[in-house]
Amino acid sequence: MKTRGTDEIKADYEQAKKTYAAWGVDTEKALARMAERSISIHCWQGDDVAGFESEGPLSGGIATTGNHPGKARNWGELKADLEKALSLIPGQHRVNVHALYANGGKADRDQQKPEHFRPWIDWAKAQKVKLDFNGSFFSHPKAADGLTLSHPDASIREFWIRHAQAAREIGEAMGRELGSPSVVNLWIPDGSKDLPVDRLSPRKRLKDSLDAAFAKKTDPKHMKDAVECKLFGIGSESYVVGSHEFYLGYALRNKVMPCFDMGHFHPTESVADKISSTLLWADELLLHVSRGVRWDSDHVVLLGDELRLLAEEITRCDAWSRVNFALDYFDASINRIAAWAVGARSAMKAILISHLEPIEALREAEKKGNFGRRLALVEANKALPFGAVWDKFCLDKGVPHEQACLESIDEYEASVLSKRK
Repeated sequence: MKTRGTDEIKADYEQAKKTYAAWGVDTEKALARMAERSISIHCWQGDDVAGFESEGPLSGGIATTGNHPGKARNWGELKADLEKALSLIPGQHRVNVHALYANGGKADRDQQKPEHFRPWIDWAKAQKVKLDFNGSFFSHPKAADGLTLSHPDASIREFWIRHAQAAREIGEAMGRELGSPSVVNLWIPDGSKDLPVDRLSPRKRLKDSLDAAFAKKTDPKHMKDAVECKLFGIGSESYVVGSHEFYLGYALRNKVMPCFDMGHFHPTESVADKISSTLLWADELLLHVSRGVRWDSDHVVLLGDELRLLAEEITRCDAWSRVNFALDYFDASINRIAAWAVGARSAMKAILISHLEPIEALREAEKKGNFGRRLALVEANKALPFGAVWDKFCLDKGVPHEQACLESIDEYEASVLSKRK
């Protein structure tokens, strides 16, 4: 396979620039906007959500399949793999950390402090990245029955309330030290495999637990809260306590961010369609960008219609300053660096396409009621040479273009991953 050189990339871009200009699109402006975009890269793709606590199995509806060689086994390997993945993703991005990845000493989750994540903070400073944080309400003895903040046992609920409080303290410390507010997301696995008789009581308990967890005020300059809904999960097929309606109502009433995961809704629902409605009432929104396949919500993100629609809707709403864009998937069956890079680059491609859309022509056709022309423009846009602009963006940011990216992943697998037993 012949690798394209810098001169060829630049020449292709100049031609694409002219093509887009004929449609009223300024590619230079699009590239400048792309330089402002930041997404949050999830640490848990590197080791299949294992974390650093123990060798115990995953629980709480979390499952990985596959056993591709090269899984990160400790902080040093995960750190190296993350750095490799970040070197393949154009732009300056964030890293999203789960509580089970504490690497500055041991403590049960309700006793975690910022110092237990000191190596993450120091690493982020060195790498010039910002950090986001998630409480980990799974893979723990006190979550073995799939219930946490809605548990009927008050002592178990209180343990997880303390964990949620600890997560907020850790996120605030990360945001303060790194100079950018850390998004602290809360997702719990609570639900029922079969039909419950009492749907209300667990939700009352969850509401009270959330009230206690969020009671302490934090500085929004350092930390922002989010709550994440789900339609169903493994072990909660019939009933999820933290449903979409529950969390959306809670978020709006209590001024926290709703989090929409693309794999947490019915397959025929469009998360993109929810953005404009939600932003009429919520100040900000967190998106967990994943790819649902049948009943599984966490496949590697690909550049499909749903992802494009999502990015286009944010751009059309001029809402990038109000939307926090984070990846959330894990695949143990393929090279994990490839999973990180393919998903993140697909997300960035979707964002670029949204900035290359001939939006003025589309709005004019819609304003005039010429919906046939609008449809034709939407389809014509799919054939425009965004790939040439993407390669130029990668070149500008000093990361490999598509062919070179593949070669870099293969080289890392041969020299690093294949040597791990």
